[in-house]
Amino acid sequence: MNKMLYGWLLAACCGLPPAFAGSDVDVLSQPAVHGPQALHAVLQDVARAGTRLVSVGERGVVLLSDDNGATWRQATAVPVSVSLTAVQFVDERNGWAVGHAGVVLHSEDGGEHWALQLDGKRAAALELQAGEADGDASRIAAAQRLQADGADKPLLALSFADARHGLVVGAYGLALATTDGGRSWQSSMGLLPNRRGLHLYALARQGAELYVAGEQGLLLRSRDGGAHFVALQGPYDGSYFAASVLPSGRLLVGGLRGSLFASDDGGDSFRALANPIPASLNGIRVAGNQLLLANQAGMLLRSGLDDFAAQPLPVTDGLPLAAATIAADGAIVAVGMAGARRLAPSSLSTTTD
Repeated sequence: MNKMLYGWLLAACCGLPPAFAGSDVDVLSQPAVHGPQALHAVLQDVARAGTRLVSVGERGVVLLSDDNGATWRQATAVPVSVSLTAVQFVDERNGWAVGHAGVVLHSEDGGEHWALQLDGKRAAALELQAGEADGDASRIAAAQRLQADGADKPLLALSFADARHGLVVGAYGLALATTDGGRSWQSSMGLLPNRRGLHLYALARQGAELYVAGEQGLLLRSRDGGAHFVALQGPYDGSYFAASVLPSGRLLVGGLRGSLFASDDGGDSFRALANPIPASLNGIRVAGNQLLLANQAGMLLRSGLDDFAAQPLPVTDGLPLAAATIAADGAIVAVGMAGARRLAPSSLSTTTD
């Protein structure tokens, strides 16, 4: 199951209240619904903004926790009601979220208020302008189809190197970059060797090295911060939904049926890692001195960074998990179909001893 369908199926299975299920409104102009039901929404990512936790999910829901995931409240202002798929903060105040309809949101107050920076209509127009500028007839035709479809293509991953430089990617090869914190965007689709327009599910970055992972085994690498990309010969023809670069420079990519691979030479070669749970990986994240893996079977795996040895953690509801991170007090907070789950440091120590 790919990441895009994952989000929609979660919403369908969750039985969200009518306020979240309406389809007659323009989701790009309808703010996220406020109410107690938001605390039970499907969540698709979680990130740290200083000591605050910020989680995003279906129908524009953004939840904030200032007590390490023990309690949550809804963000004050989110201008759209589209499903949000990923979030990243570069410091305690500046963060971005991406989602369906080509949406990019920006917050400069730790996730309390959000502003719309980009949507799918503008993204299609930018790609058409780029295609016309380089005279690529096939690229122009593809951009015209994007425009005709409207703002219906989701963005699925983002990677900001700092408060100015970022890349967002998504379905059908969507890729856009900014060098001014999102005030303006440029299409990067022409920079990616992805002529078939395969879905792009994950980004991983360390310094100037930037990796893109997608469907049908697509792996791309840039060594100049995203100015140029080359295709890598990956070890697997299935889809990759998650990627991460460890402090050592080791690249990890994972996806369908729990497939997990590591590269210690920048993606020139890979080796398989033993994953004890053969369920699709939705998230791989370096959190402090450990590695967290969230999967479709509702299990959270943890490993050290030096030698990979995945060990299940006590998340027992069995509902799919999308992502996890470490709170300021050392607790692990995982999000997914059942909302947010906090694993207190005391329960974690007994698992790993």
